[in-house]
Amino acid sequence: MTVLLFALAAYLIGSLSFAVVVSRVFGLADPRTYGSKNPGATNVLRSGNKAAAVLTLLGDAFKGWLAVWLAQVFGPQYGIGDGGIALVALAVFVGHLWPVFFKFVGGKGVATALGVLLGLNIWLGVATLATWLIVAFAFRYSSLAALVAALFAPLYYFYSRQFSTDPILLAVVAMSALLIYRHRANIANLLAGKESRIGSKKKGQKQ
Repeated sequence: MTVLLFALAAYLIGSLSFAVVVSRVFGLADPRTYGSKNPGATNVLRSGNKAAAVLTLLGDAFKGWLAVWLAQVFGPQYGIGDGGIALVALAVFVGHLWPVFFKFVGGKGVATALGVLLGLNIWLGVATLATWLIVAFAFRYSSLAALVAALFAPLYYFYSRQFSTDPILLAVVAMSALLIYRHRANIANLLAGKESRIGSKKKGQKQ
């Protein structure tokens, strides 16, 4: 029962969409109405407001990290082990994808997944972030970088744990699969050569 309460709390934390909240604070258009219509940092950047994009990125990553940290620090006294932490990690990620506070219309989960990975293992998060940065700087496609990082994250965890198949690995695999699923339209655009590059703006969009 306690594990479910931690998971519910994590889902609610994940349901806080910083893209929408930060955009409202900055007086920007709702990110769900322009560009890719995805409430995430990359789409907020298309508004031309870099500060809002950075705050969105940090906020979405922080909530992923926070949920895992709370489970790790306070969970053991309630008998919550790796299985419970894995459930919490997945719950906060799912909350971002389908937030109850925003009619279940959420982002694609890149920043929140990074926060979760940093919470699970800082080196796992750093390795995954480095993968994203290398691909993003080389090709300037945020979606491609996210897809490659999503594929490598489970491998990084798998090898760092000496081929362990614990519940946390399953959670990381599930997050990667969901992230790839949420990028299915981007995959189609990449294959068709229509994907927008990092920092690009749609025609007719306000600066």
